[in-house]
Amino acid sequence: MFKKFPRMNFTHTHIDTQVYIDVKILQRISLQPLQLKVMNGAILQQVFVVDYVVQPQMCGDCHRVEAKDFWKAVVQVRQKTLHKKTFYYLEQLILKYGMHQNTLRIKEIHDGLDFYYSSKQHAQKMVEFLQCTVPCRYKASQRLISQDIRSNTYNYKSTFSLEIVPICKDNVVCLSPKLAQSLGNMNQICVCIRVTSAIHLIDPNTVQVADIDGNTFWSHPFNSLCHPKQLEEFIVMECSIVRDLKRSAGAGMISKKHTLGEVWVQKTSEMNTDKQYFCRTHLGHLLNPGDLVLGFDLANCNLNDEHVNKMNPDRVPDVVLIKKSYDRTKRQRRRNWKLKELARDRENMDTDDERQYQDFLEDLEEDEAIRKNVNIYRDSAIPVESDTDDEGAPRISLAEMLEDLHISQDATGGEGESMMMT
Repeated sequence: MFKKFPRMNFTHTHIDTQVYIDVKILQRISLQPLQLKVMNGAILQQVFVVDYVVQPQMCGDCHRVEAKDFWKAVVQVRQKTLHKKTFYYLEQLILKYGMHQNTLRIKEIHDGLDFYYSSKQHAQKMVEFLQCTVPCRYKASQRLISQDIRSNTYNYKSTFSLEIVPICKDNVVCLSPKLAQSLGNMNQICVCIRVTSAIHLIDPNTVQVADIDGNTFWSHPFNSLCHPKQLEEFIVMECSIVRDLKRSAGAGMISKKHTLGEVWVQKTSEMNTDKQYFCRTHLGHLLNPGDLVLGFDLANCNLNDEHVNKMNPDRVPDVVLIKKSYDRTKRQRRRNWKLKELARDRENMDTDDERQYQDFLEDLEEDEAIRKNVNIYRDSAIPVESDTDDEGAPRISLAEMLEDLHISQDATGGEGESMMMT
């Protein structure tokens, strides 16, 4: 009897992003040789070789990754608001620049997103990207999981808690007197027209604009006066453009995309009365008598804000108009474009998310500055129509859309073949 090492065949496989490594096995196997007695008491013995093929196997770390319970760093992104417009915009930026490729898992909760990573370096890269994208601040912490005193190795889990400023597009805010003066003697009541790497504000009384970065906001914080569910529908009764505006000394930059107007409006819910409201608005270039517009009724609203309470009541407008209203059903039916979404786990989602997402899509149609940073794809299921409908609702032109390509085979072709155009 004898022992022989079997010949082993190993393979190395790489599937998607999971790495399968070689597992080298050294094994002694006892085999009974094949023996047969032949003439004159001679014994004939035959030796044969057994081949063992070991299938690709995962290491311990790969098993944990596949089970989605192994991570070394997490980035917790939070925003204390009732609307998710900033998160929808942030999602499109992450997709455009491929910042989700190193994530193990993305989990969505009611007030933010959690990004899990296998290394601390990938998490730090994500934090740096978010700091350049949205006004925010963060705190870092780590927790010791295990240690080996003999080899002086330690295993930590790192957590980056990132907080985005609690201001979204179309929010009405009240600045502190000191901050308003530093921005060019703006009025304290302003409207947020967009949130990118800074908070972009406009004064509806003077059409003066200003940008506030994250550091300035945390030094002089302010809150939103009204939440989106308090938006009310008004009908424009009269509208006139303000041509000659007297500007105070030290005034800041004036918006060239907006026009100052003076309007008389009435609530659609109070059409049986003669109660009307007068206000100034930055939407003078869009409004005509008979148009519908969404705004906040500050005169009949309980404003619990420290800055508003210290203001002269005559300086607080009765109504602040936010945006022109269009038929949402028609806009949704004629929308011939779409966006991509992150693959994420959703838990305890609100039923209002679909409405908030539609609000974000409408913002993309109305604001060219926002959609320049978003990849918009052509939806082949919707027929092509003109860029504006009968009501004049803004739409995205075909020139701004990308084709959603699906390559089903190797575009380079086989060896020696010319490249195929798809």
